[in-house]
Amino acid sequence: MTTSHQPQDRYKAVWLIFFVLGLGTLLPWNFFMTATKYFTNRLDESQNMSLVTDQSCESTKALADPTSSLPARSSLSAIFNNVMTLCAMLPLLIFTCLTSFLHQRVSQSVRILGSLVAILLVFLVTAALVKVEMDALSFFVITMIKIVLINSFGAILQASLFGLAGVLPANYTAPIMSGQGLAGFFTSVAMICAIASGSELSESAFGYFITACAVVILAIVCYLALPRMEFYRHYLQLNLAGPAEQETKLDLIREEPKERREESGVPGPNSPPTNRDQSIKAILKSIWVPALSVCFIFTVTIGLFPAVTAEVESSIEGTSSWKSYFIPVACFLNFNVFDWLGRSLTAVCMWPGQDSRWLPVLVASRIVFVPLLMLCNVKPRHCSVQRHHFIFKHDAWFITFMAAFAFSNGYLASLCMCFGPKKVKPSEAETAGNVMSFFLCLGLALGAVLSFLLRALV
Repeated sequence: MTTSHQPQDRYKAVWLIFFVLGLGTLLPWNFFMTATKYFTNRLDESQNMSLVTDQSCESTKALADPTSSLPARSSLSAIFNNVMTLCAMLPLLIFTCLTSFLHQRVSQSVRILGSLVAILLVFLVTAALVKVEMDALSFFVITMIKIVLINSFGAILQASLFGLAGVLPANYTAPIMSGQGLAGFFTSVAMICAIASGSELSESAFGYFITACAVVILAIVCYLALPRMEFYRHYLQLNLAGPAEQETKLDLIREEPKERREESGVPGPNSPPTNRDQSIKAILKSIWVPALSVCFIFTVTIGLFPAVTAEVESSIEGTSSWKSYFIPVACFLNFNVFDWLGRSLTAVCMWPGQDSRWLPVLVASRIVFVPLLMLCNVKPRHCSVQRHHFIFKHDAWFITFMAAFAFSNGYLASLCMCFGPKKVKPSEAETAGNVMSFFLCLGLALGAVLSFLLRALV
């Protein structure tokens, strides 16, 4: 089919749908992480209430009293962040890997729509539990189960979306990346608004969870509208034409003598697993540069952000309120704004090209941010540590480094995710998109491990 006969994406409807779907993959989990203080505070309060009284009316009054003393830190609250990271990263990596290699066994609509509905149900339960009193251990266990479920279904959703975008033109992976970047921006703004309003943690958390539910519902509606788009159907049919043509060729090959098949290197009809294994190996051989690049990008990013960057202290705060807003603004909002800008830029500019040597060079050069950010005004882990080795103490240095760090992360990661599926045949694009998503999640997991080492070095 010639280019003149190809349907157009009218009003950028398909582009916008993928943008909303990208937003729906990360916004719920980002809001969940933003509410971490609510979870740890509730574990402390639940522990305190169980030791003092079993009467719910008295405990409610104690919670509402702002002058009451803060409860002692419970053991469950102390280990919450570590266990949360483990319960998030393991399912994310495992289910992304399973989706990458087994996606053909489950239909696309079941994977995407089923994951969205499951995430919606988890957040509806989470919002409802804000109003329900329970003991600390039960609340901790239920919360960790929800984290496992959110990241398991989130991994399936993300891998499936990148695979789906792989059958479209290269710039249609960009809206997914841009939507994910906007999710971080929304949560940063929500965090700042919650600080400015002085609202209770439970009220803020309830607002986060309800907003996440609304975004997931919007993503479900958008996905249901996708098959109605002629532009989307056109490229989906082109992708399905690849396997159909291969089936026709195999039928012709079966009529040939066995010796001729062996000479041509085509396996017999009783060896489909070999074909599948060879296909995966061929895809990995074709996309290994962007795959390893996106893995390295997120390893460096998660290794520093937020484990190191969130521990930077302002050098000009004085007695102003800037102390309360420094990390939410200079670290989180700054990162998410420039990360979003970098991801969005790939919609209009895709330099360097997919075969350019500049892409891996630029990716590798991001290692320079490790010493730059670690030499900012990071709070030492031990009070006895001297601060003379921190070179970039002024806030301006940190804000500048964070902006460049975030922009390079968003732009280069989006480029890699766009280029990966386009380096293989159209019939293999969906599998390549799933494999790229696996390497992205592998980078997140490696970055989480690296963050412990980098934080220990400060």
